[in-house]
Amino acid sequence: MKKTIITISREFGSGGHFIGEEVAKRMNIPYYDKDIIFQIAEKTGYSESFIQEQSEYAPSKNLFAYAFVGRDRTGSSLSDQVYAAQTQVIRDLAQKGSCVIIGRCADYILKDTEGIQLVRAFIYAPNDVRVHNIMESHNLSEKDAKLLLDEKDKRYH
Repeated sequence: MKKTIITISREFGSGGHFIGEEVAKRMNIPYYDKDIIFQIAEKTGYSESFIQEQSEYAPSKNLFAYAFVGRDRTGSSLSDQVYAAQTQVIRDLAQKGSCVIIGRCADYILKDTEGIQLVRAFIYAPNDVRVHNIMESHNLSEKDAKLLLDEKDKRYH
């Protein structure tokens, strides 16, 4: 029997985290989100805050700037090392059994994996819903929630 791996990509504030938790609970399968960061940090030796920053945002949006990213003697950048560890952690989780994985490019990493049934979802919501969710989850005023949403959206675009 194939393992079912559900990957959920989402817009910040859309509720993807909560949807993923609920799906995992209803299917009685493991749920992986921020604990992946801990596993990557363990594998690389980098701090969890560094891993969070590196694995959430691309180092640069243009190829020219990517050429100037610091690299080690093998030619590998820190971002490359984090991505390689992230890839291995996600593949290891998928091999263990059915699960829900939130973000971290899991849909891309697992797209050609044999022996699994991959279900990919993208969760989005109108901005007013996202602002409301951010206000509740981060205990922020509407003004601060809108500022945080704008900041996060700028990083992704």
